[in-house]
This record gives sequence, C-alpha cells and structure tokens, in this order.
Amino acid sequence: MRAVIAEDSVLLRIGVVKVLEMAGFEVCAEVDDAEALLTAVEEHRPDIAVVDVRMPPGFTDEGVRAALVVRRQWPDTSVLLLSQYVEERYAADLLAAHTSGVGYLLKQRVADVDEFADAVRRVASGGTALDPQVVAQLLVRRHSDPLDRLTPRERDVLALMAGGRSNSGIAAELVVSESAVAKHINSIFTKLDLPRADADHRRVLAVLRFLGVASG
Repeated sequence: MRAVIAEDSVLLRIGVVKVLEMAGFEVCAEVDDAEALLTAVEEHRPDIAVVDVRMPPGFTDEGVRAALVVRRQWPDTSVLLLSQYVEERYAADLLAAHTSGVGYLLKQRVADVDEFADAVRRVASGGTALDPQVVAQLLVRRHSDPLDRLTPRERDVLALMAGGRSNSGIAAELVVSESAVAKHINSIFTKLDLPRADADHRRVLAVLRFLGVASG
C-alpha cells in the first residue's frame, strides 16, 4: 500500500514514516502543510493519507479541511487524522461526510507500532479507526435516546464497532464468542431502530448514531 504523510513536526513525521515503512507501506511523499498535501495526493494517488489535524499556517483545522477535500476529490484515497488532543468534532466532521476509509487517532498511538500500523492498514483498506479516548468521551457524553436503550455490554460492543473492530476482533477484546457478538449487534440494530439493510451498511449507521452525526 502507498501512503502520503502530512505532519509539520519533523520528528513525528520521521517516526510515522519509519513505522509505515516497517509495516510494508511505500511512503511516496512527506509534506508539512495542507496545500502540499493536496498536491502530493493529486500526484501520487496513494491508498491513504495520514494527516495532522493542525498544520501551517494557522494551526487550527487545516488538516481536517484538507482531509475532507481529499475524500471528496480523490475518493480512492483513505484518510487517517492524527491529533495531539481529543477533539471529537473533527472525527464527527469526517465521518459525517464519509463512512468508510477514515480514521482519527491521537498522536501518542504512533508509539504502539503494531497497533498503529494495523489501524492505518484497516483505514487504507476502507475501514474505520477511532481512538479509544474519543470513544470513551462519547460514551460519557451520549445519554439521549435511543442509545439509552442499550445495555452496558451492547455499549461496549458499539464502542468497539466505532473503533473499527470486526466481529472477531470484538469477540477477542471482550473474551466472548463471535455468535454472542453477532447477537449483541443484532440487538443494537433493533434498539437503534435501524432499517433492515446489508450488515455493513447497518454497522455504519449504528456508529454514526453513536457519534451523533446521524439523525434518529
């Protein structure tokens, strides 16, 4: 898989490049601002762009805005945002517009080489990855129907779904069987009043409901 890295911190950029190269990615460009990111994606058409949320010149939301442009203009390129702090709205902004091939992680996750590489690979393959701290904050903040209908175990399952875990991954994390996970997920779909559709589409709708970027 091919990647473009957009990060203004030289040390972190070097670290991300090394981690991805060790994981078998080809890093075809390294840039330090949003404009250069768009140029690099247009030129290389990578599988994924790993993008800092805050970049020059304003160090506000340049990376997020550039990520949205990338997903709109080059939909085959997935985007993984990196942030120094938990900023839920950025994850929600990205997922509100695109429900696959997106991710949001704290920069500290780069230090866990294997887990970070797995997350990048998952997003590059069209999946999603949300930082556990973002998920934890959402769990505390969301208290409105229909999420109130969920049991604690169902909320655990939905949180792991939001993090991009497969049924087998959820089963391993919660130390339960895959059939038990499937039952929890079906119960989640029912309690969230999600229409019958293909399983992948319903998973996305459930996660969007959880994030508060899909109407009830």
